[in-house]
Amino acid sequence: MGFLYSQLFKQLPYPTGSYNGKTIVITGSNVGLGKEAARHFARMGAGKIILAVRNLDKGNSAKVDIETTTSCANDVIQVWQVDMASYASVESFAARVNAELDRVDIFIANAGIAPAKYAIAEDNEASITVNFISTFLLAALVVPKLKSTARLYNTRPMFSIVSSDVHAHTTLPQKSAPNGKILTTVNDRAFAEKHWNEQYPVSKLLGVFCVRALAEKYPASTLPVTFNCVNPGLCHSELGRDFPTLAFWLIKLVLARSTEVGSRTLVHAASQDAASHGQYMTDCGTGAPSAFVTSEEGKEVQGRVWDELVLKLESIKPDCMSNF
Repeated sequence: MGFLYSQLFKQLPYPTGSYNGKTIVITGSNVGLGKEAARHFARMGAGKIILAVRNLDKGNSAKVDIETTTSCANDVIQVWQVDMASYASVESFAARVNAELDRVDIFIANAGIAPAKYAIAEDNEASITVNFISTFLLAALVVPKLKSTARLYNTRPMFSIVSSDVHAHTTLPQKSAPNGKILTTVNDRAFAEKHWNEQYPVSKLLGVFCVRALAEKYPASTLPVTFNCVNPGLCHSELGRDFPTLAFWLIKLVLARSTEVGSRTLVHAASQDAASHGQYMTDCGTGAPSAFVTSEEGKEVQGRVWDELVLKLESIKPDCMSNF
């Protein structure tokens, strides 16, 4: 009932305010929610917007479209390449952020995939790499720039991860794995294919867990950067393009928000203060994650997932967690 009310009746406020002088980075911003969020920030006067995209041609088309509809100056939007399915690409992009940008006020990690079948990206099932591992690798690698922005400009930057309410559609069947083996089991082909309908929800649940765990490990009182996650709801976007079922498209036709309306949740979450650190944002407010996440069992699983993530990130980029 809550989902239906949210999708059909909840009115989300149109973004207002000034982002004059602010630098905003949005991954997956050549289409969909990321592009519409970038359009809002351009309309509200952002000083610099980085469209971080896999396909530069599509990114440049998005840049032209946003410039045309907002009349922002043609030097506001830049298109940079990053492929979240590649650790090397994530590292290269993060190095460029740290080297070339004077400041980063808002970073929206929006890029995500919902594949219809099992595939490998790096050493994981693809949605786990893109939606989870690479997202937190990117966070660890750009947080030095966000921390320096806080120090030099007397502000509190934001790193907001786009999540989904589908994280509540799973209680992580892999939680019964031996200690230290949850991620191994998540990526196991036979196990994933057996529970394929839960694989995308699992990729989002892992992110919710680790935003919460990060905020516990690095509280707002010691970390000058806010981390939260945001549920945009069911929206018209390209995310579900690999799901050809009639039922999915009928549900989307009846219930989905427009991409622009969904993007309002991204802008809202990215514009919050330290009170949102570690929080699950939804419907342009602070919400509650799934009952499993907040249960005693969920808290125990969260700790295990966080510990495994830290080891994973350190294996990809040694000492990266010291950036926090």
